[in-house]
Amino acid sequence: MHNILVCDDEKDIVSALAVYLNAEGYRVFPASSGQEALAVLEREDIHLVLMDIMMPGMDGITAMTELRKHRNLPVILLTAKSEDTDKVLGLNLGADDYVTKPFNPVELLARVRSQLRRYLQLGGGTVRPAAITIGSVSLDDEAKAVTVDGESVSLTPLEYDILKLLMQNAGKVFSPNEIYRAVWHEECIGDNPVAVHVRHIREKIEINPAEPRYLKVVWGKGYKMESEK
Repeated sequence: MHNILVCDDEKDIVSALAVYLNAEGYRVFPASSGQEALAVLEREDIHLVLMDIMMPGMDGITAMTELRKHRNLPVILLTAKSEDTDKVLGLNLGADDYVTKPFNPVELLARVRSQLRRYLQLGGGTVRPAAITIGSVSLDDEAKAVTVDGESVSLTPLEYDILKLLMQNAGKVFSPNEIYRAVWHEECIGDNPVAVHVRHIREKIEINPAEPRYLKVVWGKGYKMESEK
């Protein structure tokens, strides 16, 4: 059974989400503030977080930032239609996805399943090298760890999966939609968030993100991990 933390200051929303998630076999841990969510994460084995952005006290963005200091589990933000700026900020700070209120239960459950599938079952059926090194960037898939010049780099699950895909296929160009299908395991509907995550990965692995040595854009086509010559 997978454990899901649902954090929202509106009790009716938490209750509704609990009904949907329980019906799918998930165990729900409720919270009504960012502080309460962090307390639940300290004492429970949580596999995924559904986090409202706008909450009194510690908001969802701040709580997620604190969470990311210690955990890499998937975070799906619950947002209002008027919070487009907060959606982008959330993705930049490490959110894996977002669902807009009022949410469609079928869509929400599909996103939860997709995030859990990637988090709990990283890798596909093809046998790949456990460790890949390109220049100063190393990815150890058994340890789920990335280092640059021997220094550990903290990536979110989505960032890790995108970097893993590109490093395993160094030199190959992937379009944003191809990356989305490979990492999210579904077709992209609406705005494609790949560019946001790629930019965030660059900030973590490149000396100068504006002039990347490794993770490069091929204009009009997509992204690739430059293979070392």
